[in-house]
Amino acid sequence: MTQHLTDVTADETEHHDAAARTGWWRDAVIYQVYPRSFADANGDGMGDLRGVIARLPHLRRLGVDAVWLSPFYASPQADAGYDVADYRAVDPVFGTLADADDLVRTAHGLGLRVIVDIVPNHCSDRHAWFRRALAEGPGSPLRERFHFRPGKGPRGELPPNDWESVFGGPAWTRTADGEWYLHLFAPEQPDFNWDHPAVHEEFRSVLRFWLDLGVDGFRVDVAHGLVKAPGLPDVGVGEQVKLLGVRPTPYFDQDGVHEVYRDWRAVLDAYDGERIAVAEAWTPTVERSALYLRPDELHQAFNFTYLTTGWDAVALRAVIDRSLAAMNAVGAPATWVLSNHDVVRHATRFADGDPARGLRRARAATLLMLALPGSAYLYQGEELGLPEVTDLPDEVRQDPAFFRGSGQDGPGQEGRRDGCRVPLPWSGTKPPFGFGPREGGPSWLPQPPAWKDLTVEAQERDPDSTLQLYRAALALRREHPALGAGESVEWLDTPPGVLAFRRRAADRCLVVTVNLTDRPVALPVPGELLLCSTHAHPPGAPLGGCESAAVLPPDVTVWWAA
Repeated sequence: MTQHLTDVTADETEHHDAAARTGWWRDAVIYQVYPRSFADANGDGMGDLRGVIARLPHLRRLGVDAVWLSPFYASPQADAGYDVADYRAVDPVFGTLADADDLVRTAHGLGLRVIVDIVPNHCSDRHAWFRRALAEGPGSPLRERFHFRPGKGPRGELPPNDWESVFGGPAWTRTADGEWYLHLFAPEQPDFNWDHPAVHEEFRSVLRFWLDLGVDGFRVDVAHGLVKAPGLPDVGVGEQVKLLGVRPTPYFDQDGVHEVYRDWRAVLDAYDGERIAVAEAWTPTVERSALYLRPDELHQAFNFTYLTTGWDAVALRAVIDRSLAAMNAVGAPATWVLSNHDVVRHATRFADGDPARGLRRARAATLLMLALPGSAYLYQGEELGLPEVTDLPDEVRQDPAFFRGSGQDGPGQEGRRDGCRVPLPWSGTKPPFGFGPREGGPSWLPQPPAWKDLTVEAQERDPDSTLQLYRAALALRREHPALGAGESVEWLDTPPGVLAFRRRAADRCLVVTVNLTDRPVALPVPGELLLCSTHAHPPGAPLGGCESAAVLPPDVTVWWAA
């Protein structure tokens, strides 16, 4: 793990210029790093910040604009760092605060922005506030910063209401003194009470701490949580709505959250350099998500409606149109995402039991996503075409949702998020495939032996690899003014099961065609072929089965200069 800045290429000045432009976030490609699974510098089997620093040149060469880091704060790791004990400290498993500072400075030197997670809905039960609240008992002023309540029943033996945890089971845990506290996730993650002024002030301070260190923005975990309905009323239904719900609930997407984000926007706007915030907001509709992005609130929100849409032309066109309309109404960019640390990798989701078909569709879906107006998010490893690891032994799993029996965690997850979190393969032919500094060393989750063919090193040698496709697509996206920018697409007439749209910008035109059927489809050739999802050759090079052209193979996306 000695690689540092040696991979910087000659066009670094161009990359710095791109990073410095205004409105950078409106069409940025942002890469999610899940630190424990990205790269391990010290050989203990757990990814760390020094490992991320060493591999930043990979992201620079890939062609992304920014890096989003999942939590690396001080934490007992009951939920992989989303249970934060100290928001201003780095957990020793990941390194030190000096490492975080070095990471930000090194990324900026490569022209990469840095976005960090912030977790405002809940903290760890080891957080100083919560520990003191427990120690002081009922009546403690610290308990007012959380949701402590007496129970129901003759002896207070029943939870205060019928709310359920996203991870399964009741959303309440009883303390030794008889009171109950709310946790919409694991019992080790008590929810803050955002009706309390001290909670607001604490998070304003946390934001400033990391902004002063130089981060470019925040991904807001459970942004739709925070505020609960007054009185914490029962849901009143047996099958409760979780993160992927489509009904309103008294614990998610309450209107009061918008006052929080107006306050945060004022903090962000006080800093130079267009610092941003991105909402993880699971809302009933994309129109509700757009409310988080009004001009005085947050900048972006993840488009989970798009992520959860299947490989279907009619459904995809509908969600694209609806997403663009909702975001345009508030002047915000649309965002597009196919995978993250909470959902089954899209190469497996789209497979329908056939891994080859899944990878083919995943590549096609990526070119479709990268051609849409707005900002795109990539999850680490998707540039390698990594599939979900579905056969992890139960004894190695660490996802708390698995142990609590949740089936509501994400598309097809059933409490098994570990399958998308397996450490990345970088090089070599044996685990841990360059994840750590020595062959045969540990990794916190085991990697499949077959990943020897999916390493960065192996895909560097293959011009048709998924890695090379991503590099080619991102290079074209940076060069072609019609990619990423804008607010709309111009749909073209196509046979059933096929999507085609035109993008125009700066007197240049691009046509995107996608065959979502299981058969070849004849189409007119709209122009010069730029890139095909079945091949990753540079623009202008022959592309095998696509260049003859009017015949589009199944599960393929093509970019054309028109």
